[in-house]
Amino acid sequence: MFPKPIEKSSQGVQVAYKAMLPFALFLWLMPLIAILIFSVKPGVDFTTGNYWGVPSTFSFFENYGKVFFESDMPRYMINSLMITIPTVIGCMILSAMTGFALGIYRFRSNLWIFFMFVAGNFVPFQILMVPVRELTLDMGLYNTISGLVLFHVAFQTGFCTLFMRNFIRALPFELIEAARVEGVAEWRIFWYVVLPLMRPALAAMAVLIFTFIWNDYFWAIVLTQGVETQPVTAGITSFNAQYRAAYHLMSAGSIVAALPPVAMFFLMQKHFIAGLTLGAVK
Repeated sequence: MFPKPIEKSSQGVQVAYKAMLPFALFLWLMPLIAILIFSVKPGVDFTTGNYWGVPSTFSFFENYGKVFFESDMPRYMINSLMITIPTVIGCMILSAMTGFALGIYRFRSNLWIFFMFVAGNFVPFQILMVPVRELTLDMGLYNTISGLVLFHVAFQTGFCTLFMRNFIRALPFELIEAARVEGVAEWRIFWYVVLPLMRPALAAMAVLIFTFIWNDYFWAIVLTQGVETQPVTAGITSFNAQYRAAYHLMSAGSIVAALPPVAMFFLMQKHFIAGLTLGAVK
């Protein structure tokens, strides 16, 4: 049923496996390497067709200086933070409460409500584009940061509820029963007993949702337009001129835009790994 561990394979298979790892790693990193090379090339290299060759001049400071000081990239970054941080907080609050209710309480239709949360994750976003856009126009939320935050929270809460409900179900139910025997109110059980135990899961979920929302491009171009509201993923395309694409500036902007999720992961790495692996060997 399960794949055979590589340690139990023949010596030839193990050697081939180890030899292929650097090649697979290079293929995986090749797009990132290309973007890094493009970000330090001058614009003239692209007009002369020098896409993959050695940069004619090292234009690191020139390209990144234009990104930071001669474009709207700082504003796009601020917009992304204003969209991503409230979304992460909202998803964590809602999913912690819904996960607690669906994971602890036994009531009729519990499983059906849980299935509704999960089923929303399987609906393709593309078929929701037109009705969601019309809804934002009717509600006055089109081209607003608050509108994008609300819809991100609505779309991500299903996945977060699945994540938190399964985590809470793995907690010892005896802790809940002991608190109830002592006469502790249900909201105090959630706040003082369950929520502290959910910290690793909340940290892991925060990293995932932060990455999802920060890298979102689809809803960014559907629900927003202009410098005032667009996040950085949509703002990178502003480096394109009318008749020419500024690949060197787009690459530099992509590197800058990728830094916050990477920093978020390294800052929360310990809690992220603990949250994903907690209960794996129960």
